[in-house]
Amino acid sequence: MTTTLQQFKDYLYQVGYSESTVNMLPACVKEFMEHQQVTDIVHISQEQVRAFYDWLQTRPLRKRPGALSEMMISHYMYALRTFFSWAEHTGQIDYNPLSGMKFTRARQNRREPLKPEETQQLFAAAATLKETALLHIFYSCGLRRTEGEALNTGDIHYKLQLLYVREGKGARRRVVPLTERVSRELEAYYVKERSGTTARHVKDSEAFILNKAGTRMKGSQYNRLLKALTSKAAITKQITLHHLRHSIATHLLQSGMSMEYVRDFLGHRFLETTQVYAKPKSEQLKLL
Repeated sequence: MTTTLQQFKDYLYQVGYSESTVNMLPACVKEFMEHQQVTDIVHISQEQVRAFYDWLQTRPLRKRPGALSEMMISHYMYALRTFFSWAEHTGQIDYNPLSGMKFTRARQNRREPLKPEETQQLFAAAATLKETALLHIFYSCGLRRTEGEALNTGDIHYKLQLLYVREGKGARRRVVPLTERVSRELEAYYVKERSGTTARHVKDSEAFILNKAGTRMKGSQYNRLLKALTSKAAITKQITLHHLRHSIATHLLQSGMSMEYVRDFLGHRFLETTQVYAKPKSEQLKLL
């Protein structure tokens, strides 16, 4: 069983899942195997899956009082679904025990998107080319945190006004179109600020946005920069990088963009995922 879980982990790594997911999904599957005393995945039944799901409803937390959240239970079931799909595809099982099974979906916390005037406030408060580039990457381009972290200098084509996401969620690639303004201001950061850094300070020649040490900006550093920018813009609510992505999705839909276009823009696999950002009231917006 250890060998099977290692093969599954290798598969997740090869198709481009994040490091945390590569570690988390096999751990969830291992807990299922141990709880149900599985020694051979060929004979796993739906009754075992259901029994494990029911047990998760009352499973205590290990490091503090309380039980698993609905979202965490959803992660466990996603891990099993991914594992059994992989096992079926690779011929290790003839029948996927999760086929036809349905589970209650976790209620996600709704992030309220920024108002159009709030995004204008953020851009107006940006005092450096790096701050403007940050807003364009996560708002104008709608990148995920991990995608922004992985963005390289060679991923942006200024003349064609295109940004390439080489390794999106689930190893899906996509091309993000840029407006003339976004392309111009990203290039301005690259030419005037990033490339203006003394050569001996640049330790990562591929990374698009560098921190003060000359290495690739991490998500936590992006969030700190965004927090400072939010304060300068006199916006009191907490804003994360995903708020920016959420906001551009909502604004595009409100401006009349089709759901299918926004799905492709965000790199979603399913249209249902994109529908989370839909709002009942539509209004025309001038987007950056």
